[in-house]
Amino acid sequence: MQGASRQSLTEARERLDGLAQSTGSSMVALAEDLNSVVLLLDRTPVLRRVLTDPARSGESRAAFLAQLLDGQIGGESADLLGGLVRARWSQPRDLVDAIDELSVDAELISAERDGDLDDVEDELFRFGRIVAGQRELRSTLTNPSIADSRKAELVSGLLEGRAHASTRRLITRLVAQPRGRSLEAGLEGYARLAAERRRRMVALVTVALPLTQEQNTRLAAALGRLYGRPVHLNVEVDPEVLGGVRVRIGDDVIDGTVATRLEEAGRTLVR
Repeated sequence: MQGASRQSLTEARERLDGLAQSTGSSMVALAEDLNSVVLLLDRTPVLRRVLTDPARSGESRAAFLAQLLDGQIGGESADLLGGLVRARWSQPRDLVDAIDELSVDAELISAERDGDLDDVEDELFRFGRIVAGQRELRSTLTNPSIADSRKAELVSGLLEGRAHASTRRLITRLVAQPRGRSLEAGLEGYARLAAERRRRMVALVTVALPLTQEQNTRLAAALGRLYGRPVHLNVEVDPEVLGGVRVRIGDDVIDGTVATRLEEAGRTLVR
């Protein structure tokens, strides 16, 4: 998002954080309400355009949405959505993407309240690694011809008793509503939002052998000094790198693996 949309999302997040301070607010219910509106707007392009039409006043757009959703969602959800449609958006799709992101944020806030946010972040990463390594599983979860209910059953069977309830809900939502994202990209996006709740960055670290706790701590501290904020490490073991470490943070890649150095040496020899 850019321009007006980015500013509107920032303001909406501040309102969500304000709701999170209220112990009586159910973040799970809020997440479900927002997700139901995402489903509605995804399948109704004309409604997206009406709710972001700059020719109509913000109050008019909010009143229209309130009438449309009357009795179908909670009061706090309605208030948050009213603020969203009063705001300015660069394009109609940005409104839906913002509601989707806030829905995920609400689910993560629920996990944070339970003291399980770190676990959820790690579980999302580990599930992504499992899917990446099992082609048949990935094919099933991303096959549009397989019913969403069947995918949900499969996720439930895989994660029941092994993952936090928020993790299960988020992954089930992602396989049922990819919204144009690959499964891997969706999981990365969720993990990024979890890290942002901790005000930290996420580094994907690839090594030949598992890191010791001391190595993990030293690497996280070094990256934290480099980027000026806390860095959470998601460690992937890949024997093919032979040795050394590859670190990816966003678009930045720091590659000090033996495999890469050997490849570079080979290119030098054939020049």
